[in-house]
Amino acid sequence: MDGIVIKKPVLDDRELVDIIEGSLKDIKQDLKKILLLPPDLTRMHSGAGRITAIIYELLKESCIVDIMPALGTHDPMTESECSQMFGSSVPYANIIAHNWRKDVVKVGCIPGAYVSAVSEGLLDYSIDVEINKRLLDPSYDLIVSIGQVVPHEVIGMANYNKNIFVGCGGSDIINKSHMLGAVYGMERIMGEDHSPVRKVLDYAEENYIKDLPIKYILTVTTARKDNVTIEGLFIGRDRKLFEEAVAMSREKNMITLDERIKKAVVYLDEREFKSTWLGNKAIYRTRMAIADDGDLIVLAPGVRKFGEDEKIDEIIRKYGYAGRDRILKAYKENKDLGENLSAAAHLIHGSSDGRFNITYAAKMLSKQEVESVNFKYMDYDDAVKKYDPRKLKDGYNILDEGEKVFYISNPALGLWKSR
Repeated sequence: MDGIVIKKPVLDDRELVDIIEGSLKDIKQDLKKILLLPPDLTRMHSGAGRITAIIYELLKESCIVDIMPALGTHDPMTESECSQMFGSSVPYANIIAHNWRKDVVKVGCIPGAYVSAVSEGLLDYSIDVEINKRLLDPSYDLIVSIGQVVPHEVIGMANYNKNIFVGCGGSDIINKSHMLGAVYGMERIMGEDHSPVRKVLDYAEENYIKDLPIKYILTVTTARKDNVTIEGLFIGRDRKLFEEAVAMSREKNMITLDERIKKAVVYLDEREFKSTWLGNKAIYRTRMAIADDGDLIVLAPGVRKFGEDEKIDEIIRKYGYAGRDRILKAYKENKDLGENLSAAAHLIHGSSDGRFNITYAAKMLSKQEVESVNFKYMDYDDAVKKYDPRKLKDGYNILDEGEKVFYISNPALGLWKSR
């Protein structure tokens, strides 16, 4: 299962099955118990759900196959969500929910001096490396981490060991890694490999988990609406495979525009985006493309809360998306923010710092709720009459009345920036 790289304009299902079956061929007979770490439904366009189902089908007769979605701070998946993500062949009984507050053990500590070095002196706290206790269970012959490499606001490029230390990690490393990324600056990170957060996770991998039987299956995908195309597949443990995936994702998933966008309209699929914690990808992934005093309209039919976690939801409602300087001041002065640095980081990420206007067109949040966290509000039905996602195409559109808008059907699939 080492060193497989496949790059094709379209990697169809039959080829996917053949490649994964081939990767397991030499070790299949030795596997008695395996742990799969795919993403949850919030990464439904990653191709990871299908890969998880393929591995389950290939091994179910000869091996115990446990599946623990790398939830991070997200809600556990429902039976319906698992069916949407993995298909009907994967039993819900095989799905294990990761609890980032209770199910973790400490395996090491990132020294404060190292954090200071990689953050250019901006932060100097140490970071406890906590991972789900199941990853240390010696009864697992193989642990397979599955996910998509794509530009990301906290770490630069998603996946690889982020799936282990954040997706299956504990509160200290989740909180402090998010704050590290926020303080260093999203614009300096997104689309880059060797960010401060990535360096921290690489340190943790090399020093604390290199002896665990982990393999990575990484995808690079493109999509039109719900039609996901896997164009890259990278299987193995070597970091060079991740670097190849990064290079491919930068080519496929980063969109550079010749001019800044005056008005952007971003649609959030209600199956995938149920909170602003997730939905603010509409902000993160477009902020380097939107003009000063521009407008971002977020069509959010499924967004019903702010945080995935109850405590984080409470904090977002209390402080709102108030801008970098105000949140940094508040986190130093308030215990609840100081103890929930991922929430503080999220509040920084979700603000435009007054540079452009953010309007949530919500169906399940009230005007009062939206405005209380410092976003503008628009009624969802009114918004889709003007900006109909069924009629808009990705990229620039000219509306009937002559208005020019830039439409994005799924912000999780890319990064938009101006030249």
